[in-house]
Parts: sequence; C-alpha cells; structure tokens
Amino acid sequence: MGRFVVGTVAELPPNSRRIVRVNGREIGVFNVKGKYYALRNLCPHQSAPLCLGELTGLTVSDEPGEIEWTRDGEILRCPWHGWEFDILNGRTVFESKARVKTYDVRVEKARRERLVEGVETYSVKVENEVVVLEY
Repeated sequence: MGRFVVGTVAELPPNSRRIVRVNGREIGVFNVKGKYYALRNLCPHQSAPLCLGELTGLTVSDEPGEIEWTRDGEILRCPWHGWEFDILNGRTVFESKARVKTYDVRVEKARRERLVEGVETYSVKVENEVVVLEY
C-alpha cells in the first residue's frame, strides 16, 4: 500500500477539498466537518470529474408533510448529470450498483526523513500534522 502526503491539516480546513494526482489517477480529498474522505475523481456514469461537484445532503421523510434535511456535506453531486454519491462509502444514494472508488485518509504527525550520515543537518521543529492518503 502506498502513501501520499496531501498537505497539512491547516491547508485542508473543514468543508474544503483538494484534488491530487497519485500514480496517474486523480483523487479528491475532502474535509467534511473535521473528518477526511477520499474518492476517485471519476464518475462511473460518464467519466465526469466527480470531485468538482457540489457537496450537499439528503432530504428524508418518514411520513407525508414531514421533511428533514440530513447528512449535510456528506453527499457529492456529479457536476455533469447530478448523480449523487455517499462520500463515506462511494455508493450512489439511489438504487444502483454504481460506486466510486474510495481511499483511506488519516492525519498523522509530520515525520522527518531518515538522516544520511555525514550530511550537515539543522534542528527542525515539526508543528503541523499532515493529511495522508493511502492507496
């Protein structure tokens, strides 16, 4: 499994996204209310750049006249034809077998790379956490 550093936590604040290219694939990394998710930037319907779409939510109803807005910011709508995908698992929100590839994302402390013997080094403080995509 590979790792790709997307950026620091400060560079990807809540309700933002960043599209990165990893091994020739575009992947959208999203910060939804402080939790990170990653999806392939390719709609299974007609290959649209899915991760450029709007983040929205769902309208649900348990009975006539009762409407509730839920899952705000967790549903990604394709910019071309409006197909909607659950950002948590990549599945469509309607009855379909269509899915978008998802990837694990985590936040970890920034690491200093291994030092090479004989190379002059300087003291460095690590202050930021980084967002890491696992592919």
